[in-house]
Amino acid sequence: MIDNRQQAGVSLLEQHKLDALVFFDLHNVRYLCGFTGTDGALVLTREGSWFTTDSRYTAQAEGEVRADHIRSHRVKLDSVTDILKAAGTTRIGFEAQTLPYATVEKLKERGPGSWQWVPLGEELEGLRHCKDSQEIEALESAARLNAVAFEEIVPQIRPGATERDISLALEFALKRLGGEEKAFDFIVASGERGAMPHGVASEKRLVAGELLTIDFGTRINGYYSDETVTLAIGEVPDRQRQIFDIVLKAHDLAMDAVKPGVALSDIDSVARDYIVERGLGDYFGHGLGHGVGLDVHEFPVVSPRSGGEAEVGEVFTIEPGIYIPGLGGVRIEDMVLVTEDGYRALTRIDKKYRRIAV
Repeated sequence: MIDNRQQAGVSLLEQHKLDALVFFDLHNVRYLCGFTGTDGALVLTREGSWFTTDSRYTAQAEGEVRADHIRSHRVKLDSVTDILKAAGTTRIGFEAQTLPYATVEKLKERGPGSWQWVPLGEELEGLRHCKDSQEIEALESAARLNAVAFEEIVPQIRPGATERDISLALEFALKRLGGEEKAFDFIVASGERGAMPHGVASEKRLVAGELLTIDFGTRINGYYSDETVTLAIGEVPDRQRQIFDIVLKAHDLAMDAVKPGVALSDIDSVARDYIVERGLGDYFGHGLGHGVGLDVHEFPVVSPRSGGEAEVGEVFTIEPGIYIPGLGGVRIEDMVLVTEDGYRALTRIDKKYRRIAV
């Protein structure tokens, strides 16, 4: 029952001369076999696939898991060990970046001394980076919810409302519309707090004449949306409007640079160089973007240190920002899908300058 997704895992067996791959990370497990519960593991070999879960999920697994063998366990590590022994494995690959060291040691204790546990880190990063049509549909559905929920709560963005008021209203709207869960603690940062890239919503009240940055997202069928909008509450000083225009231009230039085969570091440079040319390079301290999928932050990373190139099917964010302590900040973020001839934006909220009348 090896499908296309599992075949990518089997290919790693060949590349690294492994007998088996063990997956405990639930995002990888879901991607490879469809399991949506909270306790399970998947073992892949050249001969087939084995999924193990506890009794709470046995019936669920029978209905949704794509694997040759499904079994129930009392102790997950014992079950994984039994599968590996029955399969006659010797060299076993594991998720080095997410599997705790203590768990690896327990697996070693349970198996024969002849087993070799092979850590795979970057080798697994590309497993989920190119999205198929089902994944893209889920990502677009989450992005559509962003747009609808955001417009619903815009009337609440008024002087006197707290940042937390806006965050809660947006979270409730997304849930009411069908979102499974918020993507992260929403960032709602106004005025000087806009200089904090991760300024989680506070009790600060909105004030006319300030910029407001809102970074939010939801989850649909396991896949996330991630989007940032910066708005003006009434008329803002010329300096803040100038910063907004610089960030928007950097964002647009980077979006237009997205094409298959273009170095991810070069896409970052397009936005970063523009901000540097405007004398504000010291205030853009993070990478331009990150992959989005079953994790809200996943491979690939778009930054000056990125080593790869954009590939058809990748989904990542474009989110330049300028953050000036004592003044405030601006970030503008969209999710893009790399296509054969360039890109398609998955997020839908218009990022042009928008002033909330007060």
